[in-house]
Amino acid sequence: MTTLVDRIDTLTRDALAVLQPGFVGTTAPDWLLRRIGEGLSSVGLFGRNIASPGQLAGLTAQLRAERDDVLVAIDEEGGDVTRLEVRTGSSFPGNHALGAVDDVELTRAVAAELGRRLAECGVDLNWAPSADVNSNPDNPVIGVRSFGSDPRLVARHTAAYVEGLQSAGVAACTKHFPGHGDTAVDSHHSMPRIDVELATLHARELQPFRAAITAGSKSVMSAHILLPALDPDRPATLSPQILTGLLRRELGYDGLIVTDGMEMQAISSTYGIERGSVLAIAAGADAICVGGGLADEDTVLRLRDALVTAVRKGELPEERLADAAARVRALADWTRGARGAASEPGAASQEGTAPGTDIGLTAARRAVRVTAGERPYEPLTSAPYVAAFTPVANIAVGDETPWGVAAELARMLPGTETGTYADAAVDDVLLAAGDRRIVAVVRDAHRHTWMSQSLDALLAARPDTIVVEMGLNQAPPRGALHVATFGAARVCGLAAAEAITRA
Repeated sequence: MTTLVDRIDTLTRDALAVLQPGFVGTTAPDWLLRRIGEGLSSVGLFGRNIASPGQLAGLTAQLRAERDDVLVAIDEEGGDVTRLEVRTGSSFPGNHALGAVDDVELTRAVAAELGRRLAECGVDLNWAPSADVNSNPDNPVIGVRSFGSDPRLVARHTAAYVEGLQSAGVAACTKHFPGHGDTAVDSHHSMPRIDVELATLHARELQPFRAAITAGSKSVMSAHILLPALDPDRPATLSPQILTGLLRRELGYDGLIVTDGMEMQAISSTYGIERGSVLAIAAGADAICVGGGLADEDTVLRLRDALVTAVRKGELPEERLADAAARVRALADWTRGARGAASEPGAASQEGTAPGTDIGLTAARRAVRVTAGERPYEPLTSAPYVAAFTPVANIAVGDETPWGVAAELARMLPGTETGTYADAAVDDVLLAAGDRRIVAVVRDAHRHTWMSQSLDALLAARPDTIVVEMGLNQAPPRGALHVATFGAARVCGLAAAEAITRA
């Protein structure tokens, strides 16, 4: 650990102000509280920090006891990417399910209710929504996190989501600028590249971000992707042409620009997090997101000192760092004002967002698409065997959040059993199922050859098998009943279980 300063001067406070670090534990460690006192203006929360709404409210109160204007951020997309309900699955369907319904008022209401729950727990910045146009169905990291593949649909739902979330006093962070939907690589692992013409980027990727800006999105998150049509040398997060030239000047965006996680391999393995952070601020970013993987004091001090050193060496203009810090503080002021307005007696709440509302389940039910097979379908009335064909989860989703329909079916049909399969083990499925009806649950079957082959073999042996697709619904419907949920949130599983037992 290195420390280049022995007093908290303006430069050091500004360097701390632009960091959005994470930490380990369900209470704030002493080092974090000390750095907040020294100027750290933001804290990022992840699933590891959350045990219950009450605990989360206590944690955010603990942070704000150090300074009332600290920004508390979270990566809560709903759907497959949830931190509030990381151990149970989300009460809200994700973007793809909302896009499948295509009711902007529903999207707005879902986002408002999610925002209300975040605000109630003291969270005031949400790294959502994903505004990526899922133009590549084989994308390994976006998929059901996108509203869809039509730029116009994605644009109108992105705007509605921003409006709904911010109506609850929680700042939106529209991501991943300028668009991560056409990638075949996950930037958590390496540098994605999108080789399309500038005209295509404007017509496709940028449409939702223009809509988000018009809707007043308080922040935008950059993507660690290379787009040679915009900048042949540096990824968007580190590119002055993209962050300052395109986002600020051409699109006229004046809010906070946040980076995606700097420890992701697209940046850390190429530039290192220290140099990457300096380049990001110099390019026009205002806040450095770090903490999904590196969640300790040493990381904060390394980045703080890298920024201070870069200014002192003339590699980063002091005015640029000061401007970035000022934008962070301006957003903190907005959220503090929004918290105050929400707590005033008689403050109005949006219709459909009252405490205890089932708007998430309502949306999940509306998203479900049921396709019957050639033979008449008989609804499940006895306990089935659920075979979950499970791909490796991407880092954004994580593998600690449960998904599927087994838990919901077990509540409806006691005695339901389940098994998890990661390869084409159809004989094992048939042996475990015995004479029980089989429910095969898949996720992005079109992307996984082994999964598609497993379904083929299973349906050949047991034509009465029910198929539930909880990812992108790209493969042709098959099975005695095919249920597409457009996401794997807990409420999507409940909606699918209802369809199976009541169809």
